Parts: sequence; C-alpha cells; structure tokens
Amino acid sequence: MRYNEKELLSLSRQRAEKAAELNMKNPKKGSVLKKRLVKLVVNFLFYFRIDEEEPIGALLLEHCKVVKEEEKGFYIYFVDEPERKYTFECTSREQCDEWVEALTNASYEFMRRSLMYYRNEILRMTGKDPLEQYGISEESRFQIEPATL
Repeated sequence: MRYNEKELLSLSRQRAEKAAELNMKNPKKGSVLKKRLVKLVVNFLFYFRIDEEEPIGALLLEHCKVVKEEEKGFYIYFVDEPERKYTFECTSREQCDEWVEALTNASYEFMRRSLMYYRNEILRMTGKDPLEQYGISEESRFQIEPATL
C-alpha cells in the first residue's frame, strides 16, 4: 500500500480509538525507552514526541503480532521482520492489557474475520444473508468460508 505524508498527517489528526503517553523503544540498535504520545487511529499506530503535533512515525498494523511482555509491557513485530520489535511500556497492567487488545483487534484482517463470523451467525439464525441488502453478497472478500470460521 502507498501512503503520502499529507494523507498520514491528516489521518493522525483524526479522533483516536485509543491514545496515551507510553514509553516506547524503536527497533534501532542502541535505542532506549522514551516517553511518546501513542495514538491508535483505525489500523495505524502513530507516535509523537510529547510536545509536538506531527507524528514522528506510524505503524500500519497489518501482518503483525502484538505480544504481551512482563507485567506492564508489550511489543509489536511484523511477520516478515520478526527481529524488528517496537517495545512499549505502560503505567499499569490494566493499561497494558487494554492496549494489547486494542492493537490486536485493529487490523483489517481481524475485522474481516469478525465480519465473516457474525455474517455466518446471522445467516444461521435468520436464514438471510445480512449483506445482500447492500448488494455486496457476491464479493469474494466477504464470502462465508465455513472451514475458517
């Protein structure tokens, strides 16, 4: 996927599903934990210096894993680069659990699987495909796949 700087900047200013000041460490060698404002917007995780309005980076939360670590920490790595970990430290175990859940549920693939699961449940209960009314029941990306549900 392609994104330009203007589009990402605009997206970073939208209302966040979740935002907090967390300690963060980049995967760069020699990097240390630094306090960052971290914002989850749709399936992007933006991070900012505390006193700045423009993000210094963004992670597209696709094909990644979110792993809880210790009591108040977690890290994110991408499937094609498992050695590159973005490490985060929260202020409490509860905050950490909330972030791990929110980040895990933020990917397009998770939302797609959820849509297919609930579509199948509605079809099973009512006998009607809930997406037919929107004219998208034939699109392959929304096809019910019993083997994967």
